[in-house]
Amino acid sequence: MKLMTVTGARPNFMKAAPLYWAAEQAGVDLQLIHTGQHYDPGMSQVFFDELDLPKPHRHLEVGSGTHAQVTSRCLERLETVFMEERPDWVLVVGDVNSTVAGALAAVKLGIPTAHIEAGLRSFDRQMPEEINRIVTDAVSDVLFVTEPSGVTNLVNEGRSKEIIHLVGNVMIDTMFRYLHLARARKMQKQLDLPQKYAVLTLHRPSNVDREKDLDELISHLAWAQERLPIVFPIHPRTRAVLNQHNRVGNLEKLPNFYITGPMGYLDFLSLMLDSRVVLTDSGGIQEETTALGIPCITLRDNTERPITCEQGGNKLAGARGTKLADALNPILMGKAPKTDRPELWDGRAAERIIQILLQSRS
Repeated sequence: MKLMTVTGARPNFMKAAPLYWAAEQAGVDLQLIHTGQHYDPGMSQVFFDELDLPKPHRHLEVGSGTHAQVTSRCLERLETVFMEERPDWVLVVGDVNSTVAGALAAVKLGIPTAHIEAGLRSFDRQMPEEINRIVTDAVSDVLFVTEPSGVTNLVNEGRSKEIIHLVGNVMIDTMFRYLHLARARKMQKQLDLPQKYAVLTLHRPSNVDREKDLDELISHLAWAQERLPIVFPIHPRTRAVLNQHNRVGNLEKLPNFYITGPMGYLDFLSLMLDSRVVLTDSGGIQEETTALGIPCITLRDNTERPITCEQGGNKLAGARGTKLADALNPILMGKAPKTDRPELWDGRAAERIIQILLQSRS
């Protein structure tokens, strides 16, 4: 059996890695295709170096651009690869433009396609990722799901239960494998941080692209850093937008606000492990904090990962941080919500996926 996994952006690499390890263990040929949607070394190459991933079988170098430009370049170049290689299965992970392009290119060539992390829904079609999720799930032949809400969503959209498999979370597979190495990094000491601190990540356009909304968010972060120091490994896109709006200086002037460059997987995981709370607009970080039992405050109005709120310590604070105080104050008072690791988030999701694909041959 010959498998191909399409990756393109930072979140994809953490999800593709355990698929590669599980395939290798099962004696299955799995080739990694890197579209190059993320091409900054701090957002791409460092993950291949740290996650025991081989050099990509193909690197398509699609680069950046509008959603249409990136998706169309991915679609065109992936189609060429699939026509030349004719894999038995194409595996697409997550919800980025490379994901939907990989699914469309494969299914139009009649190549069986599996979506890993299927069924997640924010029900907010202003999110580009939501459109990618809906389209990818609609065309894929097999759907691998991380949480029960995904099964419900897919059945409600008319997908057959026979092709839906609740297998767990491949991103958590990666996290468990590298916890010991992340702890050894001791980023708190390396950055000379206080003993108690929060970690912040921001990258969504809804949070950083509009000046008025950004200023409101910064005002709430300024309030928060007075109560708990905040460390901000800044995403390249976020830095560019903040520079465009002349807001980096506003953040740097805050006395308890620490800005760093983007971090590799192990460094960021280390930083998160020693934090008191994580403030984020990332989907994957909501899942990682849930599995680790770390309080999470999501700077969004919605989440496509409701299990992180139902079983984890995740609270929604709004895209502009309007409910940040309500979410942060209980944590500061030592009343962080209890967490319960979701079913099948046990580090073996990728093994289940490979076994299901192997059984499909018989």
